[in-house]
Amino acid sequence: MEQAQIAIAVEVDAKKETIRAEEAWERLQQASRVLVGKGKMVQEYLPDQAEKEALMGVVLGRSGNLRAPALQIGDRYYIGYNEGMYKKLTEQL
Repeated sequence: MEQAQIAIAVEVDAKKETIRAEEAWERLQQASRVLVGKGKMVQEYLPDQAEKEALMGVVLGRSGNLRAPALQIGDRYYIGYNEGMYKKLTEQL
């Protein structure tokens, strides 16, 4: 985000402040969309009860915590890493 000169309002160290499954779901269900990057794939979810199990399966790491990086921009969340996802995002901003 630094290269794109985007200001970060709040930055949290995921090793010091973990977000467990229940808190992650509380946050994510408020979003209009959740985009999850993993390797070469990007998956988009509507965070409703019908999608909860599938969504939580991809946003939580092995430890049961929300995967990093996790960005909230407006009413959308971007979770995990995919170069194309972040490139597209920085071009839009």
